[in-house]
Amino acid sequence: ENFFNAIKELYRLADKGKLVVIKSTVPVGTNKEVSKLLNKGDKKFDVVSNPEFLREGAAIEDFMKPDRVVVGLSNDTMREVIKEIYKPLYLREFPIMFTDPQSAELIKYSSNAFLATKISFINEVAHICEKSDANVKDVAKGMGLDKRIGDKFLHAGPGYGGSCFPKDTKAFIQMGNFFGAKQNIIETVVNVNDQVKNRMIDKIFSMFGGIFTKKIVCFLGVTFKPNTDDIREAPSLTIIPRIQSEGNNIRIIDPKGRKQGEKYFKNVTWYDNPYEAAVGSDLLVILTEWNEFRALDLKKISGVMKSKNMADLRNLYSKNEALSSGFVKYESV
Repeated sequence: ENFFNAIKELYRLADKGKLVVIKSTVPVGTNKEVSKLLNKGDKKFDVVSNPEFLREGAAIEDFMKPDRVVVGLSNDTMREVIKEIYKPLYLREFPIMFTDPQSAELIKYSSNAFLATKISFINEVAHICEKSDANVKDVAKGMGLDKRIGDKFLHAGPGYGGSCFPKDTKAFIQMGNFFGAKQNIIETVVNVNDQVKNRMIDKIFSMFGGIFTKKIVCFLGVTFKPNTDDIREAPSLTIIPRIQSEGNNIRIIDPKGRKQGEKYFKNVTWYDNPYEAAVGSDLLVILTEWNEFRALDLKKISGVMKSKNMADLRNLYSKNEALSSGFVKYESV
């Protein structure tokens, strides 16, 4: 609704027809609807779909060095205008792909849905690894060396979050239903992602024999990924309240997440320093793979903990590393 209100406002304010470029991630057919809205009167507008493929925390780099620029045109005369806009990238030979608007819209959604699928897939593989004593990091590495598969987004963990994957996978399912083309794989991807978060909770509870209350728990990271302050749909939003609801005392360290985190997490204590947060605690949980958490002095941390337990939900360390550094129990994915 807000999107179409903005389009109507654009029509009202424009003195004559313009070129309108839609950067937003929008359902298939939106550019067609925008074109209809903007070409009802005497002003002639051209509408181009140009979805962005920017990662949070790396948007400038992604804009300046894109894998590809996707442009959906219904009017081929706009091709030269777009080439001129993207000339600095075009001269550096970054690929610019021209297609129709519907395909451009769907490329964006399909890309995110496929990446989410890779994450849910490797989390399913991790479940088998845990039952069979295989190592999911080695399995993922062996898979990723196949150039047809690639090693990106094959990192087992507590599930995907953020503002894109949860929203875009759900929209993909809705589009499938709208067009009568049910998207069974993506429906499963979403379900698996929900199950993974609950599996992490079960893993933590199992470390205490299923009875887990009145403990001090340190969470390292609450954002959905490093290098952002974004907590939307993060695994922490499912995991922390569940642990807290059992009467456990929650401590949180996150390099950028505190300001946003204070809106989501109540009655918790925030720390800047993992070593201070660990004093007198019963469990350390690694939830976000910030670089700041990759090279901790585990001996120093275990030395100040009351009970020496670690749940490494991002596989930053190895079991041998943790146990040789004084931890008594170590769980990973």
